[in-house]
Amino acid sequence: MQVSETLSEGLKRGYKVVVEAADMEAKVTDRLTEMAKEAQMPGFRPGKVPLTILRRTYGRQLLGEVLEQAVNEATTETLEKNELKPAMQPKIEVVSFDEGKDLEYTIEVEVMPEFEPMDFSTLSLERVVAEISDEEVDKQVESFAQQFKEFEDAEEGHVAENGDTVVIDFKGSVDGELFDGGTAEGHSLELGSNSFIPGFEEQLVGAKKGEEKTVTVNFPDEYQAEHLAGKAAEFACTVNEVKTALPVVIDDAMAEKLGLENLAALKDAMREQSSKEFSDISRTKMKRQLLDALADNHDFEVPEGLVEGEFEQIWNQVEEDLKKQEKTIADLDKPEDEARAEYRGIAERRVRLGLLLSEVGNRNNLAVNQDEVNRAMAEQAQRFPGQEQQIFEFYQSNPEMRAQLEAPIMEDKVVDFIVEMAQVSESKVSIEELMASLQEDDDDEAGANDADADAGAEAGMDSGKADDK
Repeated sequence: MQVSETLSEGLKRGYKVVVEAADMEAKVTDRLTEMAKEAQMPGFRPGKVPLTILRRTYGRQLLGEVLEQAVNEATTETLEKNELKPAMQPKIEVVSFDEGKDLEYTIEVEVMPEFEPMDFSTLSLERVVAEISDEEVDKQVESFAQQFKEFEDAEEGHVAENGDTVVIDFKGSVDGELFDGGTAEGHSLELGSNSFIPGFEEQLVGAKKGEEKTVTVNFPDEYQAEHLAGKAAEFACTVNEVKTALPVVIDDAMAEKLGLENLAALKDAMREQSSKEFSDISRTKMKRQLLDALADNHDFEVPEGLVEGEFEQIWNQVEEDLKKQEKTIADLDKPEDEARAEYRGIAERRVRLGLLLSEVGNRNNLAVNQDEVNRAMAEQAQRFPGQEQQIFEFYQSNPEMRAQLEAPIMEDKVVDFIVEMAQVSESKVSIEELMASLQEDDDDEAGANDADADAGAEAGMDSGKADDK
């Protein structure tokens, strides 16, 4: 076998490979010899068919098999001898091959970059810690208790107001035609709950029992029923009843109804739940800080093929999101070429971060254990009641999907590993400040988030992506 390098530019490598005709002939003969042991043909005893007969009968068919075998073996040997780590499947192109002649083909491959991760001990990160005051717990208990409030019939002539419940019949129409799901009888609706189409509840404030009202609304552009999204609708409503809320008494008796020992136990449970929620938010913020810092401190070259694949996924998601809104690329707030360049930059960042985190994980022998995988599968199974066993079997029999399940777990392990080495300071904030800062972060990333552009762990760290969420 003769191998000559034809390209060495950045991460791209190219080779011309020639496998001599004699070697190809030897492979054909070996394959024929194997066939002869089992071959059965009229006029010959089993296993005694001459190679010349087999060659004449199966020769052309075997050439294809031998070609594939020779290319695979020669390519593997070429990559190993040159100590290459392909980023993607090599591109193979056969230049020439025929019976009795040399096999000549080319290899084009992008290799994984070599880089040195930064010294993580020089990283400075801030962990925000929300202080949960007694007043905050009381507010949460009050809000929670409102979910269990009871109602009684309003006095005759009572005018419905926010906080009241109205029992209504309604028929909804678009362009004068009734639509599926737009009709109901005896529907209870709490005014001010914002549980119905925007603008609907407000138009029932001031209504009385027995009154008929026409409510006009516009369905949101992102409404889940695509045939109604963005359209104007009219609802003919009849108010059958108006009910007012009874005062909510927050005491031990209420807590006992919820299965808790007393009110103090309810408050403790609410505090614990809030603490976990705010801890998760704090971790999300710090992870964003970390990934931003890693992106700023690493600028190694990344394989174009991985970036292109990542960009295609992002762009397809952009188009899909626009399609759901009955829009096209032309409706973006910037020219298509600018949008493509922006999302390609996001794709490159994701690939670079993914390669970096994967390298850190490999160097430090970080791995996902079976218990963690089982918990992740159980969480997925809970989303499909009655199909739990099928979900477990699906992941167990599908290595690619299992890898997608493991990827975010592995990524979190690497993130935690880096955080342990970084210099982390704590900053105490109020609940309001924490939520406001998170909203600011979300607003800053709104463009990327629309296309899920900075989330990628679910598709696998080993493919070079990192999750900014």
